[in-house]
Amino acid sequence: MAPRLYITAEGQTEESYANNVLKPFLAGRGIFAAVRRVWSSRKHGRVFRGGLRNYENAKADIIRWMKENSGQRDAFFTTMFDLYAYPRNSPGYEAAQAERDPYKKVAILEDALKQDLQHPNFIPYIQLHEFETLILADPAKLDWEYIAHEGPIRNLVEMVAGKNPEEINEGQETAPSKRIIKEIPEYKGQKATIGPLVAAKIDLDVLREKCKHFNEWLTRLEKLNEVGADK
Repeated sequence: MAPRLYITAEGQTEESYANNVLKPFLAGRGIFAAVRRVWSSRKHGRVFRGGLRNYENAKADIIRWMKENSGQRDAFFTTMFDLYAYPRNSPGYEAAQAERDPYKKVAILEDALKQDLQHPNFIPYIQLHEFETLILADPAKLDWEYIAHEGPIRNLVEMVAGKNPEEINEGQETAPSKRIIKEIPEYKGQKATIGPLVAAKIDLDVLREKCKHFNEWLTRLEKLNEVGADK
């Protein structure tokens, strides 16, 4: 039986990218994925999805999905969450804050997440530092949507030249999305729709070469039908 992968995405941007890029990529490798935004709150009996504001809500949502598919031996689960503004009540948060190396920081959080959920088929993934990191792997592709912003796009290209986009930090004014918004203010209100469209224009091979942690995650996912129990 082909593996099923259930992806819990932080928001609309990640959900759209996972549906339009990752699902077809994985399907070509015999892995069938389903994607949904994380549960953020419940008001007047309605469930609202999108936005990782509270870890306990996210945990309950992931566990609920696990239970709904508990009868499937080849069901796997993963996340697509941002390190930027990661919930303070998440397991491992304090230990991660003491670590300066972003790769070690995210490893602490992912390991703590896996330990907390206690599911053998769970593969945690936290994006360094947010979705727009993928765009900064090749910001020239922004011209697909912002054709009249030649100068600002050139500024972004020069800004990331020779840099590791995954190491662009999580400061409130310097996070990847903030850097794009500084050059292209319209992006602020369009990121949920434009962000995944632009990222989809960037070849996955380019993303995998420039974004080491993203590549490690994708490598684990594409091998699920080969290794099964070796997760």
